[in-house]
Amino acid sequence: MRWLSSFFLFQLYICVPRHSVMIILSTVLITLALVFYSTGIWAERIVRLLKPWHVVTFWTGLAFDVSGTLAMHKMAEGKFDLLEPHTITGQIALWLMLAHAIWATIVIRKGEKSMLVNFHRYSLFVWMVWLIPYFGGMILAMRH
Repeated sequence: MRWLSSFFLFQLYICVPRHSVMIILSTVLITLALVFYSTGIWAERIVRLLKPWHVVTFWTGLAFDVSGTLAMHKMAEGKFDLLEPHTITGQIALWLMLAHAIWATIVIRKGEKSMLVNFHRYSLFVWMVWLIPYFGGMILAMRH
C-alpha cells in the first residue's frame, strides 16, 4: 500500500504544474492546522480542563500552520511586506499560537488544578485570532 501512495505522489509531481502542487500542499497543511488546532481548543473548552493530548494538538496545529505558511511564502510574488494586513494578522496568530502552546506545556508540567481548569479562557481567544488570517487568506485566494 505504501508504494501506491508513493506512486500517486510521483504522478502528482510530474503531471501537475509546480505552482498547483504548492497550492494543494499549502491548502492541505493549513487545513490540517485548522483541524488539529480546533480539535484541541474545543475539546479543552468542552471539558474545561487542559489535558496532555490537548497540548499535543496545539503543537501539531502550530507545526502544520508554520509548514503551510512557508509553502505559501514560496509561492508568493513580490517581497515579504510586514505591513500587509494578511501578513500582520498571520504573524500575530502564529506568535499567539506559539505562546499558547508553550504556556499549555508549562501548565501541564506544573499540574496545578487551578491552572488546568482556567486555561481554556485564553485558548478560545487565540483560536478566534487565528481564524482571521485563515479566512482572510481564503478570501485573498478567491480574488486571484
